[in-house]
Amino acid sequence: MISGGAMRVNAVASDETDDRLRAILRDVLGLSAETVAGFDAGTALFGALPELDSMAVAGLLTEIEDRFGIVIDDDEIDGEVLETYGALLAFTAARVG
Repeated sequence: MISGGAMRVNAVASDETDDRLRAILRDVLGLSAETVAGFDAGTALFGALPELDSMAVAGLLTEIEDRFGIVIDDDEIDGEVLETYGALLAFTAARVG
């Protein structure tokens, strides 16, 4: 069963972007595939995942830039972008799209 949050996320981003972002979170944060597969749009990230601390944010954003071939300016990132998985996915999809 797909939750409403997951359906909203998929309406914003392609499945490929979603899959690639989940892989980045697994690789950068060392999260299990099962943990990341369970993320939906409302899954809290920064402040809720111990692995995603202020030091990990820089690595995460760098990896997103590298794997998606985009540039993220410092002024584009605020707390809301990293608040939930849905927000991070929507941000990434908007830059890729």
